[in-house]
Amino acid sequence: MLGALFGAVSFLVGCGVTDDWIKWARGIDTSDHHEEHWHGWEKFLNVSFDHKVIGIQYTLIALLLLGVGGTFAMIFRTELAASQLQFLTTDLNLFGQTGPQLFNTLMSLHGMIMIVSILLGISGIINYAVPLLIGAADMSFPRLNAFSYWISVPAAITLVSSLFLGGFDTGWTGYPPLSARAPVGMQMFFMGVFIAGWSSILGALNVIVTALRMRAKGMTAMKMPIFVWASIATSIISMTATQFIGLAFQLVMFQRLFGMGFFDPAKGGNPVLFQHLFWFYSHPAVYVFILPGLGVISELLPVFVRKPLFGYRWVAMSSFGIALVGFVVWAHHMFTSGMNEYLRVPFMYSTLLVSVPTGVKFFSWVATMWKGRISTPTPMLFVLGGIVVFFMGGLSGPPHATVSTDLHLHDTYFVVGHFHDTIFGGFVFPFFAAIYYWFPKATGRRMNEFWGKVHFWLMTPSFFILTFGMMYVGLLGMRRRIADYDPALGLDSAHLILTIAGFAIFTSVIIFGINLFYSIKHGEKAEGNIWNSRSPEWQVPSPMAAHNYSKPLEVIGEPYDYGLKDAPYTRFIEPASAGKSKH
Repeated sequence: MLGALFGAVSFLVGCGVTDDWIKWARGIDTSDHHEEHWHGWEKFLNVSFDHKVIGIQYTLIALLLLGVGGTFAMIFRTELAASQLQFLTTDLNLFGQTGPQLFNTLMSLHGMIMIVSILLGISGIINYAVPLLIGAADMSFPRLNAFSYWISVPAAITLVSSLFLGGFDTGWTGYPPLSARAPVGMQMFFMGVFIAGWSSILGALNVIVTALRMRAKGMTAMKMPIFVWASIATSIISMTATQFIGLAFQLVMFQRLFGMGFFDPAKGGNPVLFQHLFWFYSHPAVYVFILPGLGVISELLPVFVRKPLFGYRWVAMSSFGIALVGFVVWAHHMFTSGMNEYLRVPFMYSTLLVSVPTGVKFFSWVATMWKGRISTPTPMLFVLGGIVVFFMGGLSGPPHATVSTDLHLHDTYFVVGHFHDTIFGGFVFPFFAAIYYWFPKATGRRMNEFWGKVHFWLMTPSFFILTFGMMYVGLLGMRRRIADYDPALGLDSAHLILTIAGFAIFTSVIIFGINLFYSIKHGEKAEGNIWNSRSPEWQVPSPMAAHNYSKPLEVIGEPYDYGLKDAPYTRFIEPASAGKSKH
């Protein structure tokens, strides 16, 4: 553990992200904005204080982890394609684990690596887009922004290293007493998540200050883009709740390292306490995942429908409604845990209450599309796919919120299907939409439309087959987190179909990755406002200049007045007029 901590700190110092702070401590002036020393691809491998570079760095590491987590899923999904152990046998393998042990490790790492990947992807979109949408030159704290990214690198390495240090068999939740007895890989899992938490907390602080203090002239709260509202709500959750999962994992680490009995009943501890601490963060974290995705949907939908966003104020406030209610629903994960029964009904009602602010968004999207002039380039396809998939996640959620049905469905594959619908619809589909949408702004080139649509049409039907199949086998009693199942259940055909669907999704993401990197150099040049958007970033040439806007912005209209004549949203203030107004 000391090695992991020393390695993380040494990495941060060695890569140069702390240089300015060290200079400041020595009395050396660092007040000027950091000038970039790197050009081309090199700037993405070195410390940059430019929010756009940091946003791309976040996105790239998120996509890398997405590939690692997806690869793990393909390995254990292949094992589940038929009953009986196929290739993960009981013999020891290269990782020093038996097949079932390796299955548990891969399955557990798949869950947490995907979660970390999503958190980093969220940071990527927010870092890149928020300052552009509000007319700012950068984030409020550029050095802290760079630190928030670079600390995620040793966090990811530490997390993945658990595979080579004995692994663990707890699932991504790390519940004691299993986690208190797992191999040393469990420690690396806890430490990786603990370090990643710092990235989340510090990044959230930066986003809140930036959105509140650096908006363009005339951009009042009710003229902010919806994605900015979603980013603020997300950041409030991250800043106030992340420490709870860090605390929960830290207490288990202390129990393992020093014999403290926080969750050991023999020493007066209580393992249910861990679940309360864990889920007090981890259920609001679901809204950390989906609120930016829903913000992307609300941001892009009017662009491709050519209509104003219906119910702007309600949609803006609904993000805070989801964030607020999200803090009082955590115990629906614990209906079967043995907690006090009188707590079940209040948490059941609070969980069902989340559907109200979420429903506001759905009604807004439907009303916005009604009689609109809908066009369907690749970003819009993923917006529509996200709406439908998230709707499926919403419909499959109430059975987990009501006590009577959750007692039967808990820890079955029905939960897995619901969770994948929620996360894919709430974030993964919007994440791809955001990449296709802002890629031309970042690179000056478009991604290939044909291969983008191949990506969508291969992934979307396959995903429906996968999640509906998961729910089907779950209703038949298939438990999650097991390496084998009884052939007498008759689930072999269903699992084979699920595995084929999983590989189709994996293939579609590979197509996306090839399209992404090929288009950086060879994509069609994107000149001008290719989406005919009202957002300020599309009113200037692509890619953006180092400090975003050469002239200050002024907001003079509404952000989503698409289809209305003579209704501009922003204008650039000329230096002469800026001087006169100041005088």
